[in-house]
Amino acid sequence: MLHGVDVSAYQTDFDTDGQDFVFVKATEGRSYVNPRLKSQAKRVRDADCVVGFYHFLWPGHAKDQAEYFVERTPEREGDLLAVDWEQTGEGTRASSADKDHFIREVKRLRPHHRVLLYCNRSFWINHDTSSYSGDGLWIADYGKAAAPRIDAPWRIHQYTDDPLDKNVADFPSREALRAWATA
Repeated sequence: MLHGVDVSAYQTDFDTDGQDFVFVKATEGRSYVNPRLKSQAKRVRDADCVVGFYHFLWPGHAKDQAEYFVERTPEREGDLLAVDWEQTGEGTRASSADKDHFIREVKRLRPHHRVLLYCNRSFWINHDTSSYSGDGLWIADYGKAAAPRIDAPWRIHQYTDDPLDKNVADFPSREALRAWATA
């Protein structure tokens, strides 16, 4: 198993030691860009970790949100892309159809990049209607690492948020993750 974290603008300082990959929040909806996006991505690249970027999906306008995300996210071979599908701060959520449309549109706009779905166990079980996760499921289910309580294949498991979001990836080596990311 590989180890990684995901960060947003709230993590002004994070440690890359011992990490194989880091996902950086890039955008949200159609109006937010992480003000630390470039510096956080540089820090991850300088540590020779696999880089991922994610977009926090709002309800509606999935195609516009996908375009917003790819237009504002660095594009480098081997970078991973993900959609963060969960409840918004306003208590709403994008539909399963919005999630699927967003993933398909990002895959169309960036055909040489892997696109993953991030969601928590509750969303996967209670709100997903298609079981579509693009190129892989990144599941949040807090507990034992590499043991999410779901009956579905997964690529990345977020198992805690203490002191920040920690993840494991189901790859035997960083090189295997890089090879998968560029396939």
